[in-house]
Amino acid sequence: MFRIGLTGGIAAGKSVAAARLAELGAVVVDHDLLAREAVAPGSVGLAEITEAFGPGVLTPDGDLDRPALGALVFADAAARERLNEIVHPEVRRLSAEREAKAGAADPAAAVVHDIPLLVETGQAGHFHLVVVVHTPAEQRVRRLVETRGLTEDAARSRIAAQASDEQRLAAADVTLDGTRSEDELRAQVDTLWQRVAAEVAQEAEADSA
Repeated sequence: MFRIGLTGGIAAGKSVAAARLAELGAVVVDHDLLAREAVAPGSVGLAEITEAFGPGVLTPDGDLDRPALGALVFADAAARERLNEIVHPEVRRLSAEREAKAGAADPAAAVVHDIPLLVETGQAGHFHLVVVVHTPAEQRVRRLVETRGLTEDAARSRIAAQASDEQRLAAADVTLDGTRSEDELRAQVDTLWQRVAAEVAQEAEADSA
């Protein structure tokens, strides 16, 4: 199995890269989706979040009120750390299950872990290849304001809550340029996939020797 860690700052273009990798044949494990599963109604994660942050982070239906929780954690580093302590272990457990399933189906699978906070959670050393989609912070602020409707202050707050561009780039084995069009980013992913396919084939040949 060839394990890839994919990351990038908010609004960098990581989702475009992940979608293209899936189209090319990678097994993509989306850690954002796992994070939602970890705090679904009835989960231990949601119970712990409610205990830590109070009933104000729940909707009337008992679901997690993400905007309410986000307003708390993006403005408070200690609160954000507490949330991560609750969610991250469960996400890692779920991701290990998904990876094991992929490996059972195809021992030579290329498994891409799409992890927004890969650098922040110290996981860069856990993969054969770390791929960073890089778009400078100021361009990401503009994207968040123009395409997601955030205020500039809210956009900057979300970016500040993540690793810096320099920290992500320092962890990268491969850097994809997210500053241009989505088609250009997908073309970069295609080139990356050729490299991955070659390395997977090389490993498979070595294992069978």
